[in-house]
Amino acid sequence: MNKLITTARHIPMDEPVSTISITPVMLDAADRPKPIEMRITAPMQGRNLPIILLSHGHGPSLYIPSKDGYGPLANFYAEHGFVVIQPTHGNSKVAGFDMDAPGAPFFWRSRVEDFKLILDHLKDIEAASPVLDGRLDHDRIAAVGHSLGGQTVGMLLGARLTDIKDPDARDVNLIEPRIKVGVLLAAPGNGGDSLSPHARENYTALNPDFAHLTTRTLVVAGDSDVNPHLTTRGAAWHTDPFYHAPGSDALLTLVGGKHGLGGIAGYDAKETDDEDPDRLAITQRMTWAYVRSALYDGDRSWARACDGLATHAGDLAHVTAK
Repeated sequence: MNKLITTARHIPMDEPVSTISITPVMLDAADRPKPIEMRITAPMQGRNLPIILLSHGHGPSLYIPSKDGYGPLANFYAEHGFVVIQPTHGNSKVAGFDMDAPGAPFFWRSRVEDFKLILDHLKDIEAASPVLDGRLDHDRIAAVGHSLGGQTVGMLLGARLTDIKDPDARDVNLIEPRIKVGVLLAAPGNGGDSLSPHARENYTALNPDFAHLTTRTLVVAGDSDVNPHLTTRGAAWHTDPFYHAPGSDALLTLVGGKHGLGGIAGYDAKETDDEDPDRLAITQRMTWAYVRSALYDGDRSWARACDGLATHAGDLAHVTAK
């Protein structure tokens, strides 16, 4: 029982279970400069466990943007029935690619391909660990990404890139049909005129086209997430995936929320500009409930969570549905 959480405790969820974390898990890739390093967090018991692929962002810390960050999300999801797979992407400071390698600084294509490779070798990853072998449900897979990880997940859900300097990257279709549902946490919005002059010049990968994002998606944004370094449009920029993607059917807006969404990247971490136990708990519980109901027909977790939020914590967050 976390006594720091007040109103958010009324958002219902199932009872937590004990978990186990397996790290490092290594996956070789012929076309990748380094093997993919992963952390896998899972319930200690149970079978036919659904999977969440968790994509880290591009934040200022040395270790949080890696397989070792985002404990508040990874641990929560595992405590409530999911196997969480966290790769260290090429943009990571601690174990990523050299910053003069092609694709720097974001390595956007490599990040997407990390998850495709993981799914291609999911049986091998499972079989390599006795505590996982035979326990994963390969048909129930979700993807969750924060910030740059949100763009990575968005492309797996169907988003494409436009107005990018590399003509071979324009309108490339990287949708991953094995992923059934996604959650975009403070993800980048539209490119073009929505970007700051600095971002237009230096971050050409931040030009998503959401018209082809057709996989069912929850968008999460803070209404105080303002970053003039990237966009001229303020916090509304992060809601673009909801308004422009046909697959996005719900938007969770966190009142007073900034880019850290209450503290998803780590407890007491400099990544978090808006650390708040209730805001974090809302993000945890609402995203878990959304994914759970999307993967299981007839599951009422999302409906109950929305009712609990509106009844007890409506001043902290609200849901907009299409």
